[in-house]
Amino acid sequence: QARLVESGGGAVQAGGSLRLTCAATGPRLQIYTMGWFRQAPGMEREFVSAVWWDDGDTTYTDSVKGRFIVSRDKDRRAVTLQMNNVRPEDTAVYYCTIDTTNYFGRQNLHLYNRYESWGQGIQVTVSS
Repeated sequence: QARLVESGGGAVQAGGSLRLTCAATGPRLQIYTMGWFRQAPGMEREFVSAVWWDDGDTTYTDSVKGRFIVSRDKDRRAVTLQMNNVRPEDTAVYYCTIDTTNYFGRQNLHLYNRYESWGQGIQVTVSS
């Protein structure tokens, strides 16, 4: 099973930028997808973005399109979320996640149940 270690995050003013990085470790990892979810206080965990490992194809939730960029580094087995023009509503704990089974194929990257390992979470706070 993969172990995920997140870094980055912190506090920023609205309109600013932050970068989150997540590195995966573990024996004989076959990565199909890595991505990010977030959870605000009192809310359910929601999909943010994901990248299909083979060709780098990306997907985003509508609220972050045009502002966030997800990318992967295959050599480092890492995924990065570049968050630009952040808004107070982006405030949440962000979780890195990984799919090493591909039960769902390359569609539906937003599904919570396709991912089997999660990072510890990292706080992002955006002030107005």
